[in-house]
Amino acid sequence: MEYKISNAFISASIKDFGAELCSLKRNAVNTEYIWQGDEKYWARHSPVLFPIVGKLLDDEYLYKDKTYKMNQHGFARDNLFEVLEQKKNYICFKLEQNDETLKQFPFRFRLYIYYTLLENCLKVSYKIVNKSKETMPFSIGGHPAFNWPLEGERKNDSYFKFRDTDSLLRVPLTKDGVLNKKENISLDEGKLYLNKKVFKDDALVIKDLKDKTVLFENTQNDKFIKIEFNGFKYLGLWSKPTGAPFICIEPWNGIADIIGHNKKIEDKKAMKFLEPEEVFECSYNIEI
Repeated sequence: MEYKISNAFISASIKDFGAELCSLKRNAVNTEYIWQGDEKYWARHSPVLFPIVGKLLDDEYLYKDKTYKMNQHGFARDNLFEVLEQKKNYICFKLEQNDETLKQFPFRFRLYIYYTLLENCLKVSYKIVNKSKETMPFSIGGHPAFNWPLEGERKNDSYFKFRDTDSLLRVPLTKDGVLNKKENISLDEGKLYLNKKVFKDDALVIKDLKDKTVLFENTQNDKFIKIEFNGFKYLGLWSKPTGAPFICIEPWNGIADIIGHNKKIEDKKAMKFLEPEEVFECSYNIEI
């Protein structure tokens, strides 16, 4: 089921399955910013990544000498959330462990996801509570996909703009995991122009940005997407290398396994850890 929230400037729709954002529009022009999930390219809109971000080596990890299987980006995106509260410009979803999640992740938890409209900005907030009796490792991240190009734009005129930097520090990602090294991506006056070659080696995984703001815009008009992700360590940028008509801008607290990793979840890079009843919160903003 879809739930709609709105204010005087923008409107959003969110599904209870996966608590997934599936529409974001400017009311005045009715422009749809969120990718609508064409199976020809990629069927999702904006999945929530929990309790891992990225891919595990062989889709498995070790915890207390037991092997657990889990697919890329975890299971939250494939579970039905409960709607806890809804107002005109706000909605809150909740997911708890169930029999199927416990087979993949032997921890009791509560995951809350809040969507709040603030003028022409959508705030996406995550809150995780450890309901287990032992320390819980986890990762959390967003994966919003946006139509590219937007209405009235030419695709080759699109670019990302970053503040106060001439280059980006990238963690190389392969189909098997990330490489344990760093690379520089050169920018043109703070801009990264997009074409098919940018994503030929999968997503760009960027770390250690001092100013955690990225602007996605096009030289043809005044439309833009601005993401502020102060609560996140990494930023993923991704599209299909076949030239699919969408672009993903992904705030991450977590990353895929490093090739050669020992598979122990407590040793997994960039994991967060919560003690019993401890709470972790983070949020990012989408401004259009």
